[in-house]
Amino acid sequence: MGVTQTPAPDPSDQSRLLTPADVRALAERFGIRPTKTLGQNFVIDHGTVRRIVRVAGVTQDDVVVEVGPGLGSLTLALLPHVRQVTAIEIDPALAEALPGTVAAHAPDLADRLRVVPGDAMRVTEVPGPPPTALVANLPYNVSVPVLLHLLHLLPSLERALVMVQAEVADRITATPGGRIYGVPSAKIAWYAAARRAGAVGRNVFWPAPNVDSGLVELIRRPPPVTKAAREDVFRVVDAAFAQRRKTLRAALAGWAGSAPAAETALRAAGVDPTARGESLGIEEFASIAEHRPRD
Repeated sequence: MGVTQTPAPDPSDQSRLLTPADVRALAERFGIRPTKTLGQNFVIDHGTVRRIVRVAGVTQDDVVVEVGPGLGSLTLALLPHVRQVTAIEIDPALAEALPGTVAAHAPDLADRLRVVPGDAMRVTEVPGPPPTALVANLPYNVSVPVLLHLLHLLPSLERALVMVQAEVADRITATPGGRIYGVPSAKIAWYAAARRAGAVGRNVFWPAPNVDSGLVELIRRPPPVTKAAREDVFRVVDAAFAQRRKTLRAALAGWAGSAPAAETALRAAGVDPTARGESLGIEEFASIAEHRPRD
């Protein structure tokens, strides 16, 4: 069944978006003091939120999940372009304030917003129509766990565009063989192809963080063809990178029960026991998990 298309309001309407003064005024009004604990750095730049929406490529058919909407800068930029934004917000004060902010700045779009109070790493369902895209300025301290949780929880997600710390963006998008390739790179690859989609300076935030940010685009793809469960494959990944300097024969000894058992599993999977974890893609990790000794 097709989705009824609602004509999109003119995205050039400046009055819909929050100015830096708006952001500070809203924070003061609602008693919000950005905290490092929750990774709160609010976007205050119109160009940045418009750029995120443009690069995300969302359309009027999309139901977007936004994690950590904060005071609503990105939310207001998204609403004219999509069918619905489901915003997951851990801070109760921010979750309560967001509908009013949208109603004040974009009253004709208020019915497109659904706010879900809670921790995005612990939600067990997202109400409403199945989300098709994730677009978010993710808190630096939990960005990878949030991504992995939502990609697993929401198989309907076809793509994502997230803003994360630049170093995290590099790790998510790293490929096998590189120095920074590791657990985040391999586990994200189970769900999606990842690429860097641009850099973001620190001055577009309030308060400004001490690091730069990066945009990461994820496109959903099927997981590797394997008889092993995802959890078992991820255990191999964790073990392989727990001691990066060790060969896989040594690193996987605990996982397999002994070093000789690890070597047997590796050879059965077609992997050199003297290789190291950073040389393997997710398909090889899946093959190793398939050949774990059963005794």
